[in-house]
Amino acid sequence: MSRIITVFGATGNQGGSVIKHLLADSQLSRQFKIRAVTRDLAKPAAQALAKQGVSLVKADLNSRVSISEAIKGSDTVFLVTNYWESADPSVERTQGKTVADVAKDLGVSHLIFSSLLNVTETSGGKLKNVPHFDSKADVEKYIRSLGIPATFVLAGYFMSNYTTMLQKQDDGSYSLAYPVGRETRFPLFEPAEDTGKFVKVALKHPEAYRGKQVLMAADYYTVDRITSDFEEATGKRLNFLQVSAEQYKSFLPKAIADEMLENHLFVENPGYYNGASLKESLDALEDKPTTWKEYAKKTFA
Repeated sequence: MSRIITVFGATGNQGGSVIKHLLADSQLSRQFKIRAVTRDLAKPAAQALAKQGVSLVKADLNSRVSISEAIKGSDTVFLVTNYWESADPSVERTQGKTVADVAKDLGVSHLIFSSLLNVTETSGGKLKNVPHFDSKADVEKYIRSLGIPATFVLAGYFMSNYTTMLQKQDDGSYSLAYPVGRETRFPLFEPAEDTGKFVKVALKHPEAYRGKQVLMAADYYTVDRITSDFEEATGKRLNFLQVSAEQYKSFLPKAIADEMLENHLFVENPGYYNGASLKESLDALEDKPTTWKEYAKKTFA
């Protein structure tokens, strides 16, 4: 008899990728019946899942009752929270903790949470304005305190960020401005395609990944490599400009300027994953992750 896996964020990048790879995997598609959580059952993305045999359930992450209904009977839960929906870390923390509490109460066997590092703690208090990292780290810490069997997948720096950050010039070239140096290492990641590749590993080997962090990124890319791979993939010039902190903040809405600045300063030092190697996470994959060169060719060529 198939076990139920409930997937939050089912119509988004990460949850959608998990479902895509579950359906495509002969072993997991037999082991699990997929329950997709969405707030709008009628939206086209949700209906597309239903046509593939995925069960749909409506739920609101701000409602414990609806979370309980969504999770009831589940063996496994994949949870991704969306900080930017409210831009309020207290909302994200509450949502994540509520799902964790319900998962424990209902006896869920495996909770997989999309987490991140705590920037404030990891930077020794130097960088205190990156709540979209810190709130996820707080949820991870809470899940660990409950003793639920859990795995934590940490998404890298989204390749899709470059669709807005790369500015096309009149001559057809592109420009990229960062408040960090050329040797800064970005762990690039294509969430819509690759989240499920990493989550599959934890689903197939739950005991081996109990309490572990899985680092979801294709590789570390310096700014120079981002530039050279882009040019090779697209045949278009990409010019990098290192700007001051104040210049960088001037490009951004005031509400997020400090957060985005410190986010990038964190990538530079001590590092997005605090210097951790990607080797263990990458070696465990059955499917190769999307490279920046492949993404750039598909998106910008």
